[in-house]
Amino acid sequence: MLGFARWLSHPGRIAPVAYLFGWVVGTLVLMSPAATESGESSGFWVAAFTAMSALCITGLAVVDTPSHWSTFGELTIMTLIQVGGLGIMTLTSLIIFSVTRRASLAQLHIAQSETRARTRRGLRSIPARILMLSLAFELVFAVVLTLRFRSYLPDWGAAAYHGMFHAVSAFNNAGFALYPDNLVRFNADPFVMVPICLAIVLGGLGFPVYLEVVERVRGHLPPFWSVHLRLTLYGTVILLVLGFATFAAFEWTNPATLGGQGPMGKFLGALGGSVFPRTAGFNSVDYALVTDETLAVNFGLMMIGGGSGGTAGGLKITTVAVLLLAVITEVRGHEKTVLGSRKISSAVSRQALAVVVLGTAAVFVGILAISAVSDAPLREDTFEAISAFGTVGLSMNLTPTLPPAAWGVLMGLMYLGRVGPVSVAAALAMTARHRHYELPREDPLVG
Repeated sequence: MLGFARWLSHPGRIAPVAYLFGWVVGTLVLMSPAATESGESSGFWVAAFTAMSALCITGLAVVDTPSHWSTFGELTIMTLIQVGGLGIMTLTSLIIFSVTRRASLAQLHIAQSETRARTRRGLRSIPARILMLSLAFELVFAVVLTLRFRSYLPDWGAAAYHGMFHAVSAFNNAGFALYPDNLVRFNADPFVMVPICLAIVLGGLGFPVYLEVVERVRGHLPPFWSVHLRLTLYGTVILLVLGFATFAAFEWTNPATLGGQGPMGKFLGALGGSVFPRTAGFNSVDYALVTDETLAVNFGLMMIGGGSGGTAGGLKITTVAVLLLAVITEVRGHEKTVLGSRKISSAVSRQALAVVVLGTAAVFVGILAISAVSDAPLREDTFEAISAFGTVGLSMNLTPTLPPAAWGVLMGLMYLGRVGPVSVAAALAMTARHRHYELPREDPLVG
């Protein structure tokens, strides 16, 4: 038991175990007859898949959320989304700090790895600040959406419930919706689409961005932006513009998606087509009917995801950006990777390379496994696999038709996509060693 506790104390190991524990609890609750509208148990596979999708803030579903799950089941899903979005380790640290007012070194490591805190300074207050920030954002968007949903629903109680559920789902980049067609019916409604898109972007930036901004406002940090802040903000803007432009270009005249809609519907549809693949999972068009060009762009957007330390999934913007900067450095023949007046260490570049290679390998194996048990076209298998790993939740309507074996593969990809990059990055950072000697150099041929 002592050996297991020592093994579990490493942040690269405890996070996956904690998420597994949350998944087991969520599965058991959703298997309860009280969680369904019919009053009958959903069975293991449906409950397990839904719990994993909610906890990993993905949004893939094998049943229709509003018609299959009862209010109790929907509240359970929303709770799993909230816990998964905040991070089980951050929530645990918050409880520890609030109740005991002290934390061990191992607990500090856990909180630092989950929140991506750059230093230990003020680390004890980070979980509480994250919780307050999340709830504040969700409350604002819940109010805005409630006011709009009132025009669609019969009373304020239903409007408030829908507003709260979609605010939590959007800010945590989960993508679960209380409508059978997700957000397709609201595609031309700016008072629903814009708040949801804004909540997704703000949740996906990552808490380190907000924590740094707060520290700068308080004068605790120098006036210039950190490399992390610049890469996250610049990368987010570039991906949003690129996603909007490509979705509009490839779907503007497609009669099955944006072709038959008015100017507002086309604009908002392209906006959603840019924001939703960034690990959000909502959809305002049927992705089974989009063009192959749009699918190709979405593959890239879903794999990249959002900012580190936030509610988004994927490989993360900073991971891909660091790798691209390293490639540019190599092409230019420079020795050091530099952004502005700051040097990026080779250790960080190696960590980024490891995360990207391992993530890509996981997706490739997942595609092969799904293809082995599915009769669907390869592009649909690929889309579902990348969507699961990126914790996106977009679907070409394939997931509900897959056999349980494929559901198991997708669950594995969702789990790896949520805790895998975090665990790999934490493990690499914690086990970094510096040699005090040099070995003889011999380079193989490359290319």
